[in-house]
Amino acid sequence: LARELHDELGGLLTAAKLDMARVRKRLAGAPPEVVERIDHLGQMLDGGIALKRRIIEDLSPSSLSNLGLQRTLEMHCAEFGKRAEVQMQASIAEVPALTEERELAVFRFVQEALTNIAKYARARHVHVSLAPDGDEHVCVQVRDDGVGFDTEASTRNGAHGLAGMRFRVQSCGGEWLLRSQPGAGTLVQARLPV
Repeated sequence: LARELHDELGGLLTAAKLDMARVRKRLAGAPPEVVERIDHLGQMLDGGIALKRRIIEDLSPSSLSNLGLQRTLEMHCAEFGKRAEVQMQASIAEVPALTEERELAVFRFVQEALTNIAKYARARHVHVSLAPDGDEHVCVQVRDDGVGFDTEASTRNGAHGLAGMRFRVQSCGGEWLLRSQPGAGTLVQARLPV
């Protein structure tokens, strides 16, 4: 999907931007409202190109293939700490090589956990860790000191995000753990085979 967006949609948006630039050159001396509409069209195309880039990056983070899982998680955690204004601690160890699918699963697991913390937890401190767990597994944890919630409640905010996290971990042959209670923060953990 990311490749299709880059190649197909990217090509369409770039062609539209080039055509718009050609039209704009021919409109020298056109009424101001026409020039204003063309400028607005250019801004909308720029917005579409930026949106396409964000979607592609969300689907397939380029930093995973360029920098590796460890550095990507460190950067993501640091950015989250600044953006969410929380004390962020990241203990990201080098782990045995994971498949692309499992690296992406670990990244998405952390990303979704941090998104949930930002939306619902009202946390002051967040700790993310990734470490080998024996010779054949890795363990990733995200812990916060936020408001927590009743894990048994069937209707709660963020339930779809948690279900997605669990599904992603289990589809990679991993184990999922969720611990939380009102007033006691939350821990989400995934244990994945190497």
